[in-house]
Amino acid sequence: VPTVTPTPPAGLSAPIATDSIPFTPPPTTPVEEDPFAAERERLVAGGIIGLGIEDEAVIAAMRAVPRHEFVPAEFRDMAYGNHPLPIGYGQTISQPYVVALMTQAAGVSPADRVLEIGTGSGYQAAILAEIVAHVYSMEIIGPLADSARATLEQQGYDNVTVRHDDGYFGWEDEAPFDTILVTAAPDHIPQPLVAQLAVGGHMVIPVGPVGGLQTLWLVTKESADQVQTVDLGGVSFVPLTREE
Repeated sequence: VPTVTPTPPAGLSAPIATDSIPFTPPPTTPVEEDPFAAERERLVAGGIIGLGIEDEAVIAAMRAVPRHEFVPAEFRDMAYGNHPLPIGYGQTISQPYVVALMTQAAGVSPADRVLEIGTGSGYQAAILAEIVAHVYSMEIIGPLADSARATLEQQGYDNVTVRHDDGYFGWEDEAPFDTILVTAAPDHIPQPLVAQLAVGGHMVIPVGPVGGLQTLWLVTKESADQVQTVDLGGVSFVPLTREE
């Protein structure tokens, strides 16, 4: 008796013998491993948590941001040492512990708008961008502003705006700011920055002479005409560069 295979009605497909068709999985794109992940974790464990940083958001940001992407290529193998590194033009990328300390002292939160004076490499801005709503960062050295902006964009930080300008006078068009971080040392606290700090906001700033004793200050704006300052200890920063 001949075997008859019924023809399915129009619009329906005939059953397929799937056991006769080999399954080939789609090609997968290999996930690129971070060659510095272990070094970064050692830094966080020993040089951040181990030195007293307790803010969970700050610790998470220090784990997340690839510092090696923010240093010159010739210093990449030293990117996770707990010390500053030169980035050209007489400037440095700050010691990771100091970055974490300043961020923790500022008490930043997810809704904050932050002004940073001294973009440098963009590393501190990236740490802040992991936590806050938006970072407005000012850099007086044009090539550094350009390279930091490019690195931040490459790393996906779309909540950072970099401006090439003299940071002493702040960013009045975007004021007031919940937090202001200054990453270079003037010899006094700039009053334009105090004016642009929101009431209840915090500014962290190193103050002191070049090559002399500098102090890291936490400035809290208690009212429109009153601030409170707290000494956070001795530090060493490059001087705040001004326009000639």
